[in-house]
Amino acid sequence: MPTYTPPTKDMQFILHDVLEVSAMQVPGYDELDRDFTAAVLDEAGKIASDVLAPLNVVGDRQGCTLENGVVRTPDGFKDAFDTLREGGWTALDCDPEYGGQGLPYLISTSVGEMFSSANMAFNMYPGLTHGAYNTIHAHGSEAQKRTYLPKMVTCEWGGTMNLTEPHCGTDLGLIRTKAEPAEDGTYRISGQKIWISAGEHDMCENIIHLVLAKLPDAPEGTKGISLFIVPKFLVNEDGSLGARNALSCGGLEQKMGIHGNATCVMNYDGATGFLVGEPHKGMRAMFTMMNEARLGVGLQGYAQGEVAYQNALGFALDRLQGRDVTGTQAPDKPADPIIVHPDVRRNLMDQKAFVEGARAFTFWGASLLDAGHRAGDAQAEQMVSLMTPVIKGFLTDKGFETTVLAQQTLGGSGFTREWGLEQFVRDARITMIYEGTNGIQALDLVGRKLAQNGGKAIMAFFEMIKGYIKENSGHDPAFDAQFLEPLKAASKDLQAAGVYFMQNGMKNPNNALSGSYDFMHLFGHVCLGLMWARMARAARQALDSGTTDTAFHEAKIATGRHYMTRHLPMTATHLARIEAGGDTVMTLAPEQFASAAG
Repeated sequence: MPTYTPPTKDMQFILHDVLEVSAMQVPGYDELDRDFTAAVLDEAGKIASDVLAPLNVVGDRQGCTLENGVVRTPDGFKDAFDTLREGGWTALDCDPEYGGQGLPYLISTSVGEMFSSANMAFNMYPGLTHGAYNTIHAHGSEAQKRTYLPKMVTCEWGGTMNLTEPHCGTDLGLIRTKAEPAEDGTYRISGQKIWISAGEHDMCENIIHLVLAKLPDAPEGTKGISLFIVPKFLVNEDGSLGARNALSCGGLEQKMGIHGNATCVMNYDGATGFLVGEPHKGMRAMFTMMNEARLGVGLQGYAQGEVAYQNALGFALDRLQGRDVTGTQAPDKPADPIIVHPDVRRNLMDQKAFVEGARAFTFWGASLLDAGHRAGDAQAEQMVSLMTPVIKGFLTDKGFETTVLAQQTLGGSGFTREWGLEQFVRDARITMIYEGTNGIQALDLVGRKLAQNGGKAIMAFFEMIKGYIKENSGHDPAFDAQFLEPLKAASKDLQAAGVYFMQNGMKNPNNALSGSYDFMHLFGHVCLGLMWARMARAARQALDSGTTDTAFHEAKIATGRHYMTRHLPMTATHLARIEAGGDTVMTLAPEQFASAAG
């Protein structure tokens, strides 16, 4: 059975040595000293490794079952959910007015990584509830907040988001779910939604569905979508549960992975719904949930990479095969451990360099969200809006790739159920699809985010890179050569790609959109390059100050050098693809794609 060890040392390093959170001018960050964050991370880590991780295989092999309209979760899930509730782990960054602890989102992110690495399918239940909580908190009426949020904060009640329908996914303007006004001011919701994660299960007393639907007078397209609260059980005025609403789970999807999470077909048959916000403004409200969800999915991508890497490393240290080409390393054994072989080392270094860089990138993104929400920092909000499709798209693409690399490290054993790596691969695969496929993330980045607010965010990003390089250059020739020069070159590739889009995208949009996926990856590499430069600088400072943990900090610098030399140069390849335009992508007529079939 696979194992999981919470990477709390690396988290502490990022929080305090790289981000220097306690010095950031964000309300609540002054309380995030090393002792406090260590206490939170250590306790969360125990739950992740001792409670959630052992259930990961159970959830995968048992899956969920639908019995008489009720979804039964795998053995042990309900008890684990109770453990999270009792410890207040579902309420970390929620509003104290509704029973939350009011901690920064950054802390919730770090805890969420461990829970997701340990058991991604399980952690989706409280994760979706948190997203629904955020949406109601941001857009609901005072009465709606009082009615639903306290029980959602504690996860006594769950939450979902209902967007997709059988005939439409990305193009939500095509939805057919209807909302008919009733005389009492409520609405009757009728329609079918599919792929609803945690849509029905047995771990909560009630489930609060957020449902996109159209009013009778709705305009065409997305401008005609409204958002409704549709609870599984109606709630009485005194807060107690009332009658069962007219909604049901019509089936469970048979999926490639995340078997422990119930992915439901939800049928609404004139169910009572309550309008959230204004009519026809549902997309704006739902995107409150979607944006956080996309950051969370990016986290899931590298979190699966983390646990897969840990198990690949353990295997490589123990598995004996062949001898080191430079000389025997284990003369008392019949062969050397496979970690001595360069190709296995390359594989492991690729995994390590991505996961640690991705963690720093995601934590930085979480700190930007906190700066925007807690400190009213408009520039931080613009920056994280720009980064959201990069975090979601790049980190899930590379996270999945990392699980495959980890599986490859085990050779034939990685293809068997016994070692657990194949589950990490299967579970990670969904992250590239849900909450907006990665192709959609790339289109959003190039088609919307680059030009948003006159391009202020991307220009601010370039200025930040330029300022970082200027501030840190000239002090250490090795650091300049190994980190700053590669970062400068990669940043220039990103700028050149942006110039290409400006010069060619208006004349032929296909030239820009054909390169959007490469641009998302180019951008992601630059972001991880920046993170590795920052981590290497922090590690060098720790070594110069006489740290007792020399091995950790030296490994950090060496891993950063690996990223800068073996991965960051990919920006040139992505730029070449972008500048090739859309000609080869768009040349074939649709019928020509099948021409080779005869």
